[in-house]
Amino acid sequence: MIKNVSIAVCLLLMCTMVSAQRSGKKNKKELKIPMTAAYWNPTTDNVSFTTHKSVSAVRSSNEQGFGISLKDVEFADGTIEFDVELLGMGFPGIMFRMDKDTLNGEIYYLRYFGKPDNFKRTTMQYASVQDRVNMWDMTDDYQAAANIKEKGWNHIKLVVHGKQMKVYVNDMQKVALHVPALEGMRDAGSIELTGNVIYANFIVRPDATEDLNPEPGYDATVNDSRYLRNWSVTEPVDFPFGRDMMLGIPRSPGVTIDPVLFDSTAVWKPLKAERRALVNLTRLYGETEQGKRRLTWVKTTISSEKEQLRKLRLGFSDEVWVFINGQPLHIDKNYYGSPGMKEPRGRCSIENTSFQLPLQEGENELLIGVTNYFYGWGVIARLDNAEGLVLQ
Repeated sequence: MIKNVSIAVCLLLMCTMVSAQRSGKKNKKELKIPMTAAYWNPTTDNVSFTTHKSVSAVRSSNEQGFGISLKDVEFADGTIEFDVELLGMGFPGIMFRMDKDTLNGEIYYLRYFGKPDNFKRTTMQYASVQDRVNMWDMTDDYQAAANIKEKGWNHIKLVVHGKQMKVYVNDMQKVALHVPALEGMRDAGSIELTGNVIYANFIVRPDATEDLNPEPGYDATVNDSRYLRNWSVTEPVDFPFGRDMMLGIPRSPGVTIDPVLFDSTAVWKPLKAERRALVNLTRLYGETEQGKRRLTWVKTTISSEKEQLRKLRLGFSDEVWVFINGQPLHIDKNYYGSPGMKEPRGRCSIENTSFQLPLQEGENELLIGVTNYFYGWGVIARLDNAEGLVLQ
């Protein structure tokens, strides 16, 4: 009899959760979700549902990272709270608004690689997931410091409303990370937890969004006319490692682009920079197969009232070949984890590099070959001064 009552209560809670998430009404009901197999599907084979510090919890059975997915719940807006105790080093986190194939959604995670530092900006991060690609290296803006504890529970709270999110870590009165515009492609989806940690005390409050505005917040680049925002782009081609882009020719300047990689008959299509002035090639072309490298070309036009030099700041991932009016100008690489990776630590940022851009009077074509082999793909470009120029 007791067993039947328990099953009935379990089914009632699950039905309430689904109804609360899918109903068009605002429902502020608090849903306390036990960390048990009745509510969570393992996505790896090393999941151990257990009791820890007198509460139901989940952890790895072999000290390796694990994953679980919340059953029968589609999360859109609201509050998510949970406790996490750090064990092995890594990236414990939560994915939400994920589609059924886990190709697209949002992710928030901690970074734990030794003694926590309250001022270390890379302690935690938000990133979108686009075609299975965690866009962490394209979202340097969405990192922050946090006061996390090596021992005992860390309490995490996410408030999500439309395009915005606020995250609290241990201190529920102070926002630790504010994301003014979630960059994923979905407005609802599943919830998953990952990492070699212990999770417990999981709570969902559907539609409990506090005072958070659902509309996108301020974009710090929006009023800056120096950014290059209007581009044209070609379809990507395979570009294996070890292959050179340039061919030698018996005249000045003595090199030209390999016509196999830059076909004069290529079809160009317009591409506008997104928020943060990011030319997001991952959103357009998706994931690059692991171990492979792809190349695409982007170009824009700059009209100058006179011959002059301007400084161009360029953020990029992973490699660029820059040409001005058909002539080679700048080659650079941003390999994460290598001694030569660009600041900030191999991520795409306007801080990556800068160089002089020689402009002739009239129209100038800026052409950039961009490769991808590792996580996100794109560029950000800003001139030092746009006076006397007309940007495409």
